[in-house]
Amino acid sequence: MDGHPNMLLVGTGAVGGYFAGRIAQVGARVSALCRSDYDIVKEKGITVKSVAGDFNFKPAEVIKSIDEYGHEPDYIIVATKVLPEINIHALIGPKVYPQTSIVLLQNGIDIEEPVAAAFPGNEIISAIAFVSVSRPGSGLIIHRDYGRLIIGTYPSGASDRTARLAEIFQLAGVRCDIDRDIITARWRKLMWNAPFNPLSVLCGGADTREMMESEQVVSIAVNTMKEIMALAALSGHPVNDSSINTIIRDTRNMAPTKTSMLQDYESKRPLEVEAILGNTVRIARRHNVPTPHLDTLYALLEAADRKNRKA
Repeated sequence: MDGHPNMLLVGTGAVGGYFAGRIAQVGARVSALCRSDYDIVKEKGITVKSVAGDFNFKPAEVIKSIDEYGHEPDYIIVATKVLPEINIHALIGPKVYPQTSIVLLQNGIDIEEPVAAAFPGNEIISAIAFVSVSRPGSGLIIHRDYGRLIIGTYPSGASDRTARLAEIFQLAGVRCDIDRDIITARWRKLMWNAPFNPLSVLCGGADTREMMESEQVVSIAVNTMKEIMALAALSGHPVNDSSINTIIRDTRNMAPTKTSMLQDYESKRPLEVEAILGNTVRIARRHNVPTPHLDTLYALLEAADRKNRKA
């Protein structure tokens, strides 16, 4: 893998488009599998309005089908939503070669194992994004706050390819930390995602500031985080006891933000109910541990998502 590696982005939503666009600005060869916005991205690229500086991301190639990609990618960056109806194996399988590393730039817990099982000979790099971005229209991304990544080789460690990817992001001005225990890092991210993403929807469209102004909502969030901490410890990935206070403090201090799940809900897009809550509840069942707050959020969000899809 000499020079700039060949990268294929699958999923040109807000998160994938932003981070892939950043590394393209420093010469990374990033192509994009793009279906819904194909015509606009093909003609004009993706315009990114960012607190870190505006730019335009023009992929090296824009394709509608994976079979159209004419290279053997060094990295496939999967930035789709984690939804039961999206078959990652079918989506990327034709272009997964022996040297291809699969980067899962996605939300949720317990999401890597199915991909690792489908591609046992390939390295899986798990990537966690901390960023406030939205896609208000085709070919447009708004970046409001944050913008860092944590990556690690799945299930643990840090390979040369993981280090190379981190180096490319760092070169682009994106803070990209390597965590040799990426599963624990995912549990830490889940402690924010599992309460605040669903609550933003279930509170009638509340942004982060509005949620933090309600003592009752904060109490639900804290108790949900405590359940997640217990599950993380039982799964062999204990999270530091100070994490809850840090999350509450940081959420209070952030600019008022609509969660990604609320943005999806308002746009009538499917929600990542299973990746964030369903998988967590199933882990609790395996350990025979009661999780009343997670169970309640899961049931209510699943119902809200089902109704919203029909609307």
